[in-house]
Amino acid sequence: MAASLWRAVMGSSSSGGGDDPAAGGVEFWHGAERAGWLTKQGEYIKTWRRRWFVLKQGRLFWFKDAAVRRGSVPRGIIPVSSCLTVKGAEDVLNRQFAFELSTPTETMYFIADAEKEKEEWINSIGRSIVQHSRSVTDAEVVDYDSRPQPPPQPKKSEASEPSE
Repeated sequence: MAASLWRAVMGSSSSGGGDDPAAGGVEFWHGAERAGWLTKQGEYIKTWRRRWFVLKQGRLFWFKDAAVRRGSVPRGIIPVSSCLTVKGAEDVLNRQFAFELSTPTETMYFIADAEKEKEEWINSIGRSIVQHSRSVTDAEVVDYDSRPQPPPQPKKSEASEPSE
């Protein structure tokens, strides 16, 4: 969210999202995994604003309007690999179709236009969290099948039987 604050204060010197380092080279203007309108609570001033969201390649982008092109500058970007949970939040906000997205340092709230859309966003973001979360590195994997095994020890019954 620091990227969105920086752009708000300084303006954007980027020629487009694909060139923006925060976008990670993601071509958000086409082929989204999910896109649509959500109402988002502001980061600093807790007002609610309707924004166009695009989920693609492990990043959740948001824009002021749905006319997203190569030169569009996202208002914010959330790397889903930093997210821990995504779940319904009607009981927390006391608002219908609400859900929350949590990172280790903050919880962000969103409101969809319908229950089906809320569930689809939760499922899509949840899948993306799983796909893009830190996975175990090769050095951390223990392959029990390929470790050297000690030779099998004879069973006591085999050792005590006389050989013929």
